[in-house]
Amino acid sequence: MTELTLADHNHNLRYNIFHEFFWGFGVAFHTIYAVIPLFLRTLGAPESIAMSSAGLFSILIALPMLIIAALGRNIRNIKRAVILVHCAILAVSFLMGFTFTYFKLETFSSAWMVYFIYFLLYGLAIGIIIPIWAEFLNKATLRSERGRFFGIGFAFNSLGSFVGGFALRSLLSSNVPFPHNFGIGFFILFASLTIGTFLFLFYRTQPAPEIPVNKTLKDFIKDAKQIMWGHKNFQKYLFSRIFYCASLPGMGLYAIYCQDKFNFDISEVGIFTMLNVVASGTTSYLVGKTGDKWGHKSSMMVAYVSHFLAVVLAIFAQNMVWVYGIFMAIGAGQGAFMPSAMNLVYDFAEDRDTKTYMALIDSFLAPFVVVFILGIGILIGQGAYMIALSILGGSLFLGMLLLQFLVRDPQHGKESVIYVDGFSS
Repeated sequence: MTELTLADHNHNLRYNIFHEFFWGFGVAFHTIYAVIPLFLRTLGAPESIAMSSAGLFSILIALPMLIIAALGRNIRNIKRAVILVHCAILAVSFLMGFTFTYFKLETFSSAWMVYFIYFLLYGLAIGIIIPIWAEFLNKATLRSERGRFFGIGFAFNSLGSFVGGFALRSLLSSNVPFPHNFGIGFFILFASLTIGTFLFLFYRTQPAPEIPVNKTLKDFIKDAKQIMWGHKNFQKYLFSRIFYCASLPGMGLYAIYCQDKFNFDISEVGIFTMLNVVASGTTSYLVGKTGDKWGHKSSMMVAYVSHFLAVVLAIFAQNMVWVYGIFMAIGAGQGAFMPSAMNLVYDFAEDRDTKTYMALIDSFLAPFVVVFILGIGILIGQGAYMIALSILGGSLFLGMLLLQFLVRDPQHGKESVIYVDGFSS
């Protein structure tokens, strides 16, 4: 195969639908916005730890990404590489399932620390995967069809999570004692991710160049500097994303804040998951299609607005119906973010290295996520929930303004990078 055709793209789309479905089904048992914070809290973790799960997850993802992007620039067999890096998360999810299913950790006073170590490894494993996965999909899709590809894929991811939400609720409502019920859920996570990873074998990708260009670490550092200092529109996008980081501590905060306020049973996370993924799947499909037509910046704005709406609903929540609305708003935000963020990376990068752009975004934003986590954690420790929510809402609103008025949609024109020697491309 000399180049990827539309038939190859559609072939990959069919397999990606099944891959995303199984991935979504499994992750329903380990969601960062509900399962992880409430599981940590029930195990006895401090509230500041439990509510910071989403933000900390983002930091963990960012930590290995620059290293993986640098090491992965000379990969010849991208399909083999993407399968190998997925083995990291398969190992972690299996250990999580084995530990919480077969060990009697309810008698161990620091059981939450055991899980927390697994959570740290889980986040790092995702960070190892993402740059290689992004490059793999770059070579498995046509640029003109990527919005639809990701929109449909993430919609089926949400469908899988919807089905998983039913299974999760049944599991947590069963007679299986805590924490063994979560351990079984982690085994289901492992099995689903294993099936999803196996499906990568059947994708078709663009072949590597016959004469590979071996790029050194020095080349990587030079390219990264040129992108960060010379790509002005990309800089503005990163500036707006700083304030979008407020959505991360929010996702961990809502479940804990609402449980304190309405005292709901932990099995409610199954309903939260189902509502979340319905909104996520619908939004993902719609923004994927509209992004191909009108640009993915407008799709990203949907993510900002949805998370802002979640904050507003949390501030004024009166009963569980409002809580359900919060998780639907989070779902819409997540559904809009994934296809938009992926396609914006490809649009900004054009023919430059996708892995480097992907790694730079998460690495640049990680310190700001830390600031949000620490600041919100201090406020929550003092019981100042309303102040914390107001700060999150204000930050998201400011991010919306910056994205709208500073950032030019890269799909509407060639993205230039000013090089250190004064030339641009």
